[in-house]
Amino acid sequence: MDYKKIANEILDLIGGSKNVSTLEHCSTRLRFGLVDKSVVNVEKIKKIKGVMGVVDGSQFQIVIGNNVVEVYDELLKICPVTGNQVAETKKDDRKWGAKLLEFVISVFQPLVPAIAGAGVLKSVLLLLSMFGLLASDSTVYTALAAISDATFYFLPIMVAVTTANTLKSNRLVAIAAVGYLLLPATTAALADGMTLFGFAVKNITYSSQVFPAILCVIFLSLMERGFNKISPKAIRIFFVPMMSLAITIPVTLLVLGPLGYNIGTLFTAVILALYGKLGFVALGLLAAILPFMIATGMHKTLLPYAITTYGQLGYEALYMPASLAHNISESGACFAVALKSKDEDLKQTALSAGISALMGITEPALYGVTLQNKKAMMGVVLSGAISGMLMGLFVVKAFIIVGPGLASMSMFVDAANGSNFMYACIGFAVALLGSFIITFVLWKDSDSDSDVEEDASVVEELTEEEKEVNILVSPLNGEAVDLSTVSDEMFASKTLGDGIAIVPKDGKLYAPCDAEVVMLFETKHVIGLRTSNGAEILIHIGVNTVSMEGVGFTAFVKQNDKVKEGDLLIEFDLDAIKEKKLDPTVMVVNSNSTSYKVLNQSYGDVKTGDVLFDVKRG
Repeated sequence: MDYKKIANEILDLIGGSKNVSTLEHCSTRLRFGLVDKSVVNVEKIKKIKGVMGVVDGSQFQIVIGNNVVEVYDELLKICPVTGNQVAETKKDDRKWGAKLLEFVISVFQPLVPAIAGAGVLKSVLLLLSMFGLLASDSTVYTALAAISDATFYFLPIMVAVTTANTLKSNRLVAIAAVGYLLLPATTAALADGMTLFGFAVKNITYSSQVFPAILCVIFLSLMERGFNKISPKAIRIFFVPMMSLAITIPVTLLVLGPLGYNIGTLFTAVILALYGKLGFVALGLLAAILPFMIATGMHKTLLPYAITTYGQLGYEALYMPASLAHNISESGACFAVALKSKDEDLKQTALSAGISALMGITEPALYGVTLQNKKAMMGVVLSGAISGMLMGLFVVKAFIIVGPGLASMSMFVDAANGSNFMYACIGFAVALLGSFIITFVLWKDSDSDSDVEEDASVVEELTEEEKEVNILVSPLNGEAVDLSTVSDEMFASKTLGDGIAIVPKDGKLYAPCDAEVVMLFETKHVIGLRTSNGAEILIHIGVNTVSMEGVGFTAFVKQNDKVKEGDLLIEFDLDAIKEKKLDPTVMVVNSNSTSYKVLNQSYGDVKTGDVLFDVKRG
């Protein structure tokens, strides 16, 4: 792989180095902060050899896979991001939820390598001690085990750095502010009953805490910006940090520290209560939906919970075991595809992705294999749910916050309970074998001779009605555009099926053909139809319109109704959608693309009743 060529092509297609405000990477993705996203050529980026996919979410992410570090290093040589001014970035008009997600990812994602490295080291020591290879009271064991303890003790300092980086604040001043909370003298004073300006200061142990440090640095950054505006330049170098620290630390002790501590406690308590309510089923459900959360980046929202829980309890029993179930299920599904597929390119991709997933890195498997093949994804989801519930039933605990895989299985070693590691290994085996068997049984390779013969025999058995081509007409007035251009990644990538998108001019949705209503979402923004030849058509009104909770949507049909072409299905308030700053684009897709094909799409201005595309079995 020519990393230099890939880096140059990526940089050119994202608008050059002047369009990059930040650049970082995780285990498989390049993560860009961009000045202007509108100049990015997403479709051409996806076609670069070596790029596995694009996720345009809170950050602009390019999925590279296992070679991400090499491409990142080449990018750094040609992209001087440190010289770019953040002030040049266009006004951010995203919803607060997207901004919050980006903030959470920016703060917590960089912490993972340090936490993982120290945690795996300690778990390996526990494993060596369990097998009698290293005495737990030896100097070597004590010294190495202390590395993990130090990492979590000084976790607030690391959080101070990542938060300051995210807010473009002074990192060293942030370290000084949060470092005060960890001073032995501060800890002793709090324990003795500190008072400040006549107010009692709550006794909190700040080591291993993350939310107090985040709130402290947020407030510090506000102080810095304020004093930078009013301070004379001649004394700014000491006046700004002096005043910022003098105000921030008392405010943190009296207000922000206790508030952050309570936020962390409440956040953890809510998730643990949900886990306690649903029991082992919660773990299985989480494992089943993780592939879709990872595809959209939403899994990062669980990092604060996992890190906080580990800091408070010393273990985590929901997210990490569910991740193990999902990661290894991805691996088993990929190995099944590699073994059964006759497509040489797919075999190689699946084998490489399967090995990565086995080690805990799932993006190559997700973007390269399972998200593109529904039967492989079915194997992942079913196996993840089964193995997840199994580990939930045995209350498997993780003692490290790291992507679970073969290389990090020692994270489940419990010095007080040897069975914990055994149950984790059983869950590992069930996930691997379960997804392999399910995917192997379900998989049908279109290049396989046997499958061609089977498909031919199926065609012979089809009724005349099933053989016919269904012509879909436009369900509303608007502009028909290529599905790949929509802002919803799941539709743009055609993960949910091929079809077309329509930018609506009014709020009336009509039946695109004679069909049966097989699904009507309770918020009325999604409807599913089954045509006479068995094709299933999914119509989704707007992007993220589920957040409107049905307000502005009126359905004129119900599930199991038979409708004729042109019948009114749903009315929606187009102005209300726009007022919420949501994308009103309507997606019309064939959701069972494994058996039916979309042909002859028509683009441009369309009116209700104009031919949109054909759906044909085969």
